[in-house]
Amino acid sequence: MNLITLFVMYTKFFFKLGLSKFVKAYLHYCSDYKMLKKQKGSSEDFIFGKKYPMLVDKYRDAGFAKGGYFHQDLLVARRVFENNPNIHIDVGSRMDGFVAHVASFRKIKFVDIRPLVSTVKNISFIQQNFMTELPGDMIECCDSLSSLNVIEHFGLGRYGDPINYNGHLIGLENLHKMLKKGGTLYFAVPFGEPQRIEFHAHRIFSLKYLLKQFEGKYNLKHFSYVDDYGDLFENVDITEKDIGNNFGVKGSGLDGVAIFELIKN
Repeated sequence: MNLITLFVMYTKFFFKLGLSKFVKAYLHYCSDYKMLKKQKGSSEDFIFGKKYPMLVDKYRDAGFAKGGYFHQDLLVARRVFENNPNIHIDVGSRMDGFVAHVASFRKIKFVDIRPLVSTVKNISFIQQNFMTELPGDMIECCDSLSSLNVIEHFGLGRYGDPINYNGHLIGLENLHKMLKKGGTLYFAVPFGEPQRIEFHAHRIFSLKYLLKQFEGKYNLKHFSYVDDYGDLFENVDITEKDIGNNFGVKGSGLDGVAIFELIKN
């Protein structure tokens, strides 16, 4: 490990830990290293390679079970398992999150504007610009459809898509076209107040706006949300007050996620 890499690593550790914890962690590292070398003695089972100090992990929790992506991926994967549809298609959700969760127990078709070179059991891939007219074989092609934290990006150019102020509306319309009547749409986006575009990362929607887009097209079966602190509130009722204040959520894009389970009319 060269000096520049070490400097960058230690600088990150310093800012994460603060001075006192950084010094304490580094002294522990030195002490532990000497102890391990002493225990090794004359053994030739392992050699010592490059030093790779990891000073932060002992001060962390055992894991990070919070946040919009964490909760939405697990919640919707569980709902797909419980509902057991004939054909489930996902549009643009996290391959290493939701799609992988679902592929662990069933087949799933995955749609994205970008190419996918990997071949994974239970996952079949369709490359498609979702802001254009869909081919005929994608119309009313499934009884179960998901798109989690995806539509907010459409038309902002981040993923190679064309700039289009109404890109999210095109995406919503195409999701509706794909789903069979009576089918289930699992849909999640960042929400909060004020409704805004944070270019070119994402849009953040208000509940009032989202519910208006669903009027006449879907019936709401379940609504859950993740608040600004990364905590999940599952299957909650939506009151007029909640619509007005977005459950008190401001929305950061990573937390502050509205999760809908919708049945197509």
